[in-house]
Amino acid sequence: MSESLRELLTELEQFGQENDAAIADRPHRMLNITRDTGEFLSVLTQASDAKRVLEIGTSNGYSTLWFAQAAQKISGHVTTVELSEYKFDLAATNFERSGLSDYITLLRCDAGELLKSMDDSSFDLLFLDSNRSDYLQWWPTIKRVLREGGLLVVDNAISHADEMAAFIELVSADLDFTTCTVPVGKGEFLATRCGG
Repeated sequence: MSESLRELLTELEQFGQENDAAIADRPHRMLNITRDTGEFLSVLTQASDAKRVLEIGTSNGYSTLWFAQAAQKISGHVTTVELSEYKFDLAATNFERSGLSDYITLLRCDAGELLKSMDDSSFDLLFLDSNRSDYLQWWPTIKRVLREGGLLVVDNAISHADEMAAFIELVSADLDFTTCTVPVGKGEFLATRCGG
């Protein structure tokens, strides 16, 4: 990782922590992943050779940059979706500063509608860090757009266990998937789509 990217990530961590400590209004909170989660996602992306990553919930782009620097190493690409204009604009600026813009497509749209419009098996890795109440209704489409052998990663599996319980139960009961929860950061729920 370049020194300039390392400095930008540190700056965004500090901004996120200070911003979220000062603001109670959820739409203006960054709610970023933790650094160890970023490192974990970067390793997962490279280890699974996930060249096509979809992130739902960009915020200010902190997590996207972890995916993008991994994508750069494996000639991959990250598509990230954010509905909030405020966060979309912050992310766009941060992507320009990062030098990783070539590896990122930033979309401002409704994630549920976007998922419906995508082809089967469009992605190797799908990262959910959005409105948890939407996940259950998105599940059939998530399954469809994730390739066989692909990986679903969902943030907040431990920090918001109550909100995540129904979704985790649904995915874990699906015989096409093998799942686990990893105690990194706020807790990452992983589900991989089995072959056959």
